[in-house]
Amino acid sequence: MNLHLTGHHLEITPPIRDYVSSKLARVTHHFDHVIDVNVILTVEKLLHRIEANVRVRGKDIFCENVDADMYAAIDGLVDKLDRTIIKHKERSLEHRHDSAPLKHRGAR
Repeated sequence: MNLHLTGHHLEITPPIRDYVSSKLARVTHHFDHVIDVNVILTVEKLLHRIEANVRVRGKDIFCENVDADMYAAIDGLVDKLDRTIIKHKERSLEHRHDSAPLKHRGAR
């Protein structure tokens, strides 16, 4: 997994980088086919916004979260990404199992 962190109006410190990478490890725990993750951290007045674009095989998944604290925004984003990745994984497994050849479905 390639992780790219970008900060807008924010300097990305090593503790923030470590926190984001440790939290995103949870996403790769559920789904191994994560190719690339682009994370943008933004500070706008009193709001901290974090956006993530996760590239998996066959799809790009985008999530964002806004909170008053950057660490809380990171936690919320990872929760959203986790749910979305699990939903994508379930859909891909359903498509794989439903695509059995027709001759094998009804033949008995």
